[in-house]
Amino acid sequence: MRQQIVAGNWKMNNDLAQTESLISALKTKSKTSNAEVMVAPTFTNLFPAFQALKDTGIEVIAQNMHFAANGAYTGEISASMLKSVGVKTVILGHSERREYFGETDAILAKKVDAALANDLRTIFCFGEVLADRKSGNHENVVESQIKNALFHLESSAFKNIVLAYEPVWAIGTGETASPEQAQDMHAFIRKTLSNKYGVAVANSVSILYGGSVKPNNAQEIFSKPDVDGGLIGGAALNADDFFAIVNAF
Repeated sequence: MRQQIVAGNWKMNNDLAQTESLISALKTKSKTSNAEVMVAPTFTNLFPAFQALKDTGIEVIAQNMHFAANGAYTGEISASMLKSVGVKTVILGHSERREYFGETDAILAKKVDAALANDLRTIFCFGEVLADRKSGNHENVVESQIKNALFHLESSAFKNIVLAYEPVWAIGTGETASPEQAQDMHAFIRKTLSNKYGVAVANSVSILYGGSVKPNNAQEIFSKPDVDGGLIGGAALNADDFFAIVNAF
């Protein structure tokens, strides 16, 4: 059975005091689902968060990393640096990294390779913008993003990969993606994996939905057969909302 996962991406929010406050609130909550729970603070707060949450069952993960092991990359963070502060999982390819920082499929393929070489589990993000959805090109875009960044890998690598589909057009645009649209795309993603690596691999990979999951829609979205959890943005900054989503399974 695939692992159910709810990962909270805190993005560029919360200084140290705010991080400590949110963690304190999270530690008062009870989990009633079998979902694996993760939170991704900013780089500066990874180690304090790891120390505060290490005995709670909530995993602290990173929002990004560089593909190089070290060197003259001012402001960047390597896989080994993440591991040195207790991180075991990293988000790569988030839509905001693609849009604002020019991350291409080729760059992301190198990042994925670096993460896997350092035994970091990867949450790999991808998804189409509104123009792609309206033109009917959304499946081609998603297929291309997956193939270009991941299909050079051996099938064994997918035991350390989680996929996260982000319908960019449905995040902060006023447009809404239905649970049925989420299921349709997740099924297509699984079929794309199956065509390359076989049914067994495709059915073993968790695919998360990253399209504005909230407490009032999480249960319906998570009930879809190919949706294995969520990559949560804004709702992850509120402990009550986040655990309502965790417990929506």
